[in-house]
Amino acid sequence: MSSSTVGHYELNEPRFLTLLTKLIGEAKTLQNQPPELIPVEDNAGRHVLAALEPYKVENGGVLKVEHVAYHEGRGNILIQYPGAVADKCISFVGSHLDVVPAIADNWKVDPFKLTIDGDRLYGRGTTDCLGHVALLTDLFIELATHKPTLKHSINAVFIASEENDEIPGVGVDELNKRGKIDHLKHGPLYWVDSADMQPTIGTGGAQNWNLKASGKIFHSALPHKSINSIELVTEALAVIQKRFYEDFKPHPEEHKYGYEVSSSMKPTLWKRIDGSYNQIPGEAVICGDIRLTPFYNMDEMRKKVESYVADINADINSLPSHGPFHKYSLPEEGLTGKVELEWIGESSPGVACNIDSTGYKALAQATNEVTGELKPVSTCGTLPLVKDLQDSGFDLQITGFGKEETYHGDNEYASLSDFKKAVKILTRTIDLLEN
Repeated sequence: MSSSTVGHYELNEPRFLTLLTKLIGEAKTLQNQPPELIPVEDNAGRHVLAALEPYKVENGGVLKVEHVAYHEGRGNILIQYPGAVADKCISFVGSHLDVVPAIADNWKVDPFKLTIDGDRLYGRGTTDCLGHVALLTDLFIELATHKPTLKHSINAVFIASEENDEIPGVGVDELNKRGKIDHLKHGPLYWVDSADMQPTIGTGGAQNWNLKASGKIFHSALPHKSINSIELVTEALAVIQKRFYEDFKPHPEEHKYGYEVSSSMKPTLWKRIDGSYNQIPGEAVICGDIRLTPFYNMDEMRKKVESYVADINADINSLPSHGPFHKYSLPEEGLTGKVELEWIGESSPGVACNIDSTGYKALAQATNEVTGELKPVSTCGTLPLVKDLQDSGFDLQITGFGKEETYHGDNEYASLSDFKKAVKILTRTIDLLEN
């Protein structure tokens, strides 16, 4: 018998674990690190499709299921439980079929096999993100079994190629570009690829960079005949960082969203310098990243930082010197040191979710009811792809039920009890939006 509520649904534990076992069993072929590791997401997708097969419209069921691939073997899966009103929907997107690589020797269990230890579910993808794929698949089987009468259509999209964007046009970016998910704009879109049970209401933008200093190599006994690239690059970076923090101060909106840290620019790597103790190097490179809260524009940030570098090169000798024989130019030789900034890869912008939307309010209330607390999270960590969806007109919200501490780490695990609560949060969210 159909009803107009889904709030009574529970996770079907045996069915969930059976599917999750199959998905984790494919994880070795789902590792995404081009060019060495190209995932075959269909190896996971076929198990999802098999689980949904009896409930498809074509087989007398109610679910609309579509497999959409733009690269061979790398399909996305679109699922819909139809509602009564054409322009109302609730969507769960972002749970992905690829995983980050795992080095088996670093794990205490086989990363490519589901290991159950009490409440803990170990294996690559249990948290990020095959556990969420199994969770949502089970939810749709429950919907197809109980057949509630709903105003909203309930959608899910399992995506390919979330963990690496070196090969474009594979996953949700291409689905969005081709209009395949335009129908999801008629209601809140929940990106289900986060952790720790609480809504994520803000993320950060990220941009990697290299800063190279070019000087003059020379014997260290004669420092006045050299331009020390190490000193040049470190002093230049200090100036750049100082100006960055002057221009990108803590934004007033960050307090509202609860960010623990504001925008930052810092070095994270040195590129190797070949040489010896008694040789002053002629070239040095510092690498790092910028994290930007979503209340600042990434393009404007890049232009600002580029202007800092231009100003340094225009007056290189204004940089602090380290002694009377340490110079950044050698006029008698017509030589001047130089710093160059290189942006590495595409920037990934941050996102601030609309916390005034009904989509967020329903998720927040459901989370509070099920877990007993509401502690929304904002972080300068990045979630690729989501800003493009928000900019395309989707009411984007973010949540997830894995373990943040295990994301991309060795011995990744999730908790079965968290997934049980997750079903209650998702179904209660649906009920609140329905009513």
